[in-house]
Amino acid sequence: MDLRKLKTLIDLVSESNVSELEITEAEGTVRIVKAVQNPMVAMPAPVAAPVAMVAASPATAPGAASAELAPAVAAEPIGHVVKSPMVGTFYRASSPGAKSFVEIGSVVKEGEPICIIEAMKILNEIEADASGTITQILVDNGQAVEFGQPMFVIA
Repeated sequence: MDLRKLKTLIDLVSESNVSELEITEAEGTVRIVKAVQNPMVAMPAPVAAPVAMVAASPATAPGAASAELAPAVAAEPIGHVVKSPMVGTFYRASSPGAKSFVEIGSVVKEGEPICIIEAMKILNEIEADASGTITQILVDNGQAVEFGQPMFVIA
């Protein structure tokens, strides 16, 4: 492909709404990709910006800023934490009208079902991985859970 033809193709792509063009000829393949012009699309906004603004605020004293941020950090639960083995939707009972598997104060044995996580339309029964008493339920019924998210505390 000669340079004049290549330049014409580049000009056509840059002036049109086409973001990518690929042409194959006997001599080879040419692929032209238009660069992103909007910097907001190219760079996602930082997630921790609001926290940084609170900490960097000149109106608050350094001690006050750390005191404001302290309640946002949850205290470590005392006991064994049962974490979600998968991503899905957390349910405390086997069906909407059924009794919950466990309540706060329930005594559970290792291997006993304590909740259900629905993932890809499959109901997965989650079993206790330690014996003891349920002291905290950290997830609301019907809430989405992530892999490794704490769900229960067993003491």
